[in-house]
Amino acid sequence: MLAYSSGEVVDVALAIFLILVGAGIAWVCLELGATLQRLSAFIRGTQEEVLPVINKVGTTVDHVNAQMEKVDQITDSAVDAADSADTAVRAVSFAITRPVQKITGFAAGVSHGIAEFKTRRNWRGAVDVAKVAATEREQELAEELREADRA
Repeated sequence: MLAYSSGEVVDVALAIFLILVGAGIAWVCLELGATLQRLSAFIRGTQEEVLPVINKVGTTVDHVNAQMEKVDQITDSAVDAADSADTAVRAVSFAITRPVQKITGFAAGVSHGIAEFKTRRNWRGAVDVAKVAATEREQELAEELREADRA
């Protein structure tokens, strides 16, 4: 029989262990290579499918931005038109307000003056009462218009 020393047995065992470890590492490397190859194919496929979608989304965003610019111009035009209408209404209102105040003051003055003349038969007193009534009515109307503007 062959006699092996304990050192030789350990050497043989270590050699077998290293051969098995090397085979295991080789197998893991092959599996890792196959996995990386599948991953590479997956990324390539995703790239081929996702890039056209990203391009379409970019085009869509460009179109939406263009439409938003048009809407912005429309709203600016609408705001300008509303401002112009407001200015026109204020101008007309201002132009009409003073004559209306004068007419209502005149009507109130005539009414109060006639009533005063009928009761007292004093022409000068009737004119004074008419002037006071006209001034009061004009001031009342001005206050009413200010309150309406605040509301």
